[in-house]
Amino acid sequence: MTWSNPLIPQRADPQITLVDGRYWFTASVPSYDAIEIRAADGIAGLARAPTKVIWRAHDSGPASFHVWAPELHRIDGRWYVYFAASERDDIWKLRMYVLECEGADPLTDGWVERGQIATPEEGFSLDATPFEHGGKRFLCWAQKSPPTESNLYIAELANPWTLKTAPAVITRPNLAWERIGFCVNEGPALLKRNGKVFIAYSAAATDANYCMGLLWADENADLLDPKSWHKSPTPVFTTDESASQFGPGHNSFTTTPDGKADLLVYHARNYRDIVGDPLNDPNRHTRVQAFGWRADGFPDFGTPVADGPYSL
Repeated sequence: MTWSNPLIPQRADPQITLVDGRYWFTASVPSYDAIEIRAADGIAGLARAPTKVIWRAHDSGPASFHVWAPELHRIDGRWYVYFAASERDDIWKLRMYVLECEGADPLTDGWVERGQIATPEEGFSLDATPFEHGGKRFLCWAQKSPPTESNLYIAELANPWTLKTAPAVITRPNLAWERIGFCVNEGPALLKRNGKVFIAYSAAATDANYCMGLLWADENADLLDPKSWHKSPTPVFTTDESASQFGPGHNSFTTTPDGKADLLVYHARNYRDIVGDPLNDPNRHTRVQAFGWRADGFPDFGTPVADGPYSL
């Protein structure tokens, strides 16, 4: 397999998922006002695949601004998109929402809003990612907790858009590298292997300090118990100035079609200095590279690769 990095320019918070031999892609669009998806038979094909806008922000009120970090999932044979959006008159009133496809083809069939995912605490919430484990379906997401922290929460789901259990905090940004610019843990992405449940996440401000951290729990542990989770004391994927890759993060995971190679999907910029608010800089590009596993069963993400052709 060969493709070129960046795979898709100006697409932050990327998610690539492999379903029935086909790759599906979604990400934040630079205008933050719509959700688009595309599909292809290979990773390289995603760069050329036509996009389909499946939903646009409302004109006002809830879900009218800052449409961020969509994720496309097929759950029990149905397609869903999880995303965050705020209100035009209150741009940090971010909440999580769910769309459901009315048919079997996300590119041609209609989509309906299933509504907001209600959480007990006030404060912005975003980056929802669902996953199945041990016969149960869970949701992990980021949510603001007073005074200024963004923590990761987990809960069991009653259905794809409704929490079944009280949320539990599984990590807070309590390490120095998670608190540069802002105190942030966000963008969770699940990986299961070698008897463990891993959650990669992103930390710090969305500039060159942005990086990935790693949580893990035993596969037989109670995932709703915060004590089940452990955190790497150091980041696991960071800026590499020698490769001109800055602020890598908000990742997802997929594999090659044969499942023999694991792939890390993430965004990064190819320059350090940003004028103004990093969120207004559109040049967080989607990138894909393979990663391996250490002898102790933990993932080894390596370092970001330089721009250009990439082959497995």
